[in-house]
Amino acid sequence: MQHLKPWSRPLSHVCSWPRIDRSALLVTVGDKVGFLARERQVAPPGWNRWLVPPAALAIHLSIGQAYAWSVFKTPLEKSLGITGTQSALPFQLGIVMLGLSAAVLGTTVERRGPRWAMLMSLIAFCSGLLISAAGVWAGQYWVVVLGYGLVGGIGLGIGYISPVSTLIKWFPDRPGMATGIAIMGFGGGALIASPWSTSMLTAFGATTSGIGKAFLVHGIAYAVFMSVGVLLIRLPSKEFTAEKAALLKDRPKANVAFNVSANNAIKTPQFWLLWVVLCFNVTAGIGILEKAAPMLVDFFKESSTPVAATAATGFVALLSAANMAGRFVWSSTSDIVGRKNIYRLYLGVGALLYLLLLTAGSTSTPLFVIAAMVILSFYGAGFATVPAYLRDLFGTYQVGAIHGRLLTAWSVAGVLGPLIVNAIADAGKKAGHVGPDLYATSFYIMIALLVVGFVANELIRPVDPKFHEPEAAGETGKPRAGDEATVAKWNEAEAADAAEKQDAEGVVKK
Repeated sequence: MQHLKPWSRPLSHVCSWPRIDRSALLVTVGDKVGFLARERQVAPPGWNRWLVPPAALAIHLSIGQAYAWSVFKTPLEKSLGITGTQSALPFQLGIVMLGLSAAVLGTTVERRGPRWAMLMSLIAFCSGLLISAAGVWAGQYWVVVLGYGLVGGIGLGIGYISPVSTLIKWFPDRPGMATGIAIMGFGGGALIASPWSTSMLTAFGATTSGIGKAFLVHGIAYAVFMSVGVLLIRLPSKEFTAEKAALLKDRPKANVAFNVSANNAIKTPQFWLLWVVLCFNVTAGIGILEKAAPMLVDFFKESSTPVAATAATGFVALLSAANMAGRFVWSSTSDIVGRKNIYRLYLGVGALLYLLLLTAGSTSTPLFVIAAMVILSFYGAGFATVPAYLRDLFGTYQVGAIHGRLLTAWSVAGVLGPLIVNAIADAGKKAGHVGPDLYATSFYIMIALLVVGFVANELIRPVDPKFHEPEAAGETGKPRAGDEATVAKWNEAEAADAAEKQDAEGVVKK
């Protein structure tokens, strides 16, 4: 037998140390501890379901800071020497990334669970604010775009959808109210962030140093606040299934006996009809919201009762309040009157209110303000009601993933609405138009879009049974037979997780 010298032998024969996959060890040991493991997110017996909406609010009130971006626009323009179009880009990219990340990561959010999703949202959103702070201090505008728009926008998308399916599972009897509470937080986030940001800029100064400090404080404070949601969120336990039957006893129409996977949902006409409904409802609302203050001033500039710029700022605050209130009031009402009927209100009455603004809006400031507030309440309510509408059509499992894909309608509307209103107003000014004439064409377009949305809503029917899952999906969100693509992806992910656990457990034992 040939004897090899020690230095000629493979190192694995000299040392019996196992090869360690450190990344797998960290992930799996973290799961063994249980903080991010899905099975450890399940609520213990007797868990109060009313603790879940505050967890969702902790996330949505934080990421709702995006609606207060306008506070930073003018200071950024002056301190970095950029244009108004450039200062709007971080916000616009953030909204686009919200829709894209929600669509791409929706299925992962369902599989990993709400705690994992909320933590990822915290990391991405708050990192975006910290990167923006560094970008402002360095005087680099594109770093702000990268931080707030790209990285922070991913946090917006994950955070927006993370509590939706969980809330619907906890409140099968009142899905509209439950999602309305959470999404109300996104609309109301600006009511907190706007005065807070203004006070910080006043204290720190509207310079690169002051703006950077404001972003830094935002990033740290929101990380702490969002952590409350990460710690509070829970999934319903198996014991809650029996309680669910009692909750639904007085609301038979609230029960959904079938489920549709995310991959199958986008194959249905119902999904795309609802996509049109959401896109055009948002387009009509954001068209006013984005240009609210100058629109009010322009409408009454040539009248006997012109509106001062300071009063127009108060108009913006009223619209934000209406946006927030509509998310809870109208979505809760949808639990009583039904989702299809409530969207008839949003779209049909919204079109009539736009017509009222065209014909009589310039005759009375209170009339203009009230009509605009109702339109904005429908705008916010459309966001809050659509998850419950999806639940009615496609069931509860993978509803978060379906919701994420539907939010691409928001990405389109976020560009389309401001583009229509601003482009037509700018063209009107060049042509010498003043007052309501600057907005007449864009208002007619909004009416047409709302009518198209109304028709799309009328065409929505129950989903064809051929798209239903052959076996009801469990609360874990694990796909069943009938959707081979989803099953394959799930099995691949499960196999990877199992391999990681096996490797890490072997390391720990050794």
